[in-house]
Amino acid sequence: MPKNILLAMERDMDSFSKGRKRIARYILDHAERAASLTAGRLGELAQVSESTVVRFATELGYSGYPEMQKALQETLRSRLTAPERLRDADTRFSDLPGGVIRRDMETLREAAAKTSRADFENVVERILSARRVYILGVRTSSFVAEYLNFYLRFLLEQVTLVQSNAAGEIFERLFRIGPGDVMIAISFPRYSPVTVNTVKFARDRGASIVAVTDNAQSPVYPLSDASLLVPCEMISFVDSMVAPLSMMNALLAELGRRLDADASETFSRLEDIWNEYGVFGRTDEE
Repeated sequence: MPKNILLAMERDMDSFSKGRKRIARYILDHAERAASLTAGRLGELAQVSESTVVRFATELGYSGYPEMQKALQETLRSRLTAPERLRDADTRFSDLPGGVIRRDMETLREAAAKTSRADFENVVERILSARRVYILGVRTSSFVAEYLNFYLRFLLEQVTLVQSNAAGEIFERLFRIGPGDVMIAISFPRYSPVTVNTVKFARDRGASIVAVTDNAQSPVYPLSDASLLVPCEMISFVDSMVAPLSMMNALLAELGRRLDADASETFSRLEDIWNEYGVFGRTDEE
């Protein structure tokens, strides 16, 4: 599947048949409207049959028209500026806070339904066998990265959070990355070129890449050796990280289960330390 459906159509336009050119031209000229059309209605407007629209989607590498339509919607949303997101929210969420909460619930259901158990197991195995684990996340993805880092350090010894306001400092923190290491690259729209360049650096040094991102059109997906695809809904100017954070919970829970004995010993020692020094308001005198 193409990373960016609009760019793919522009690139391959000359190779399309007459009917497919009509579809592509209509989508390119009316992308916002096309993203909400049924295959039949798009065919009418492009003056081709519905079956031609469906075949066009499969020829682009999608399983069918719904998947192509979703890719178009995601491409358009990833390009939205903050003011455009605000206007988009005005039309999509008339009932606040109920509308936003219901949308988050729908996103969680979508994540649960579409998560591949094989992909999930692949990611778990790579993390468990890694020499060192580096967690990368910038901009809004940084909060997910920090959350994962906070708990993963309880389970594994060699965990490094890669964050910085200066891109040069990121590469300094990755100076020793190499074969046997795993980078967990967390990236959601609007995708940051800093993340992409950092992932390329880690790959060049021989590290394995685990991508945590929203779809196969994400720029970090083709650079990864394993991935967890989880939807990230754009709500107004806010990126809702409800589903990505839930996926991190699932990942941490599975890692904890696999490391049961070591994890139990770690937390028992931590409880003793917390109690001894009153970390949570308790002391031995209570």
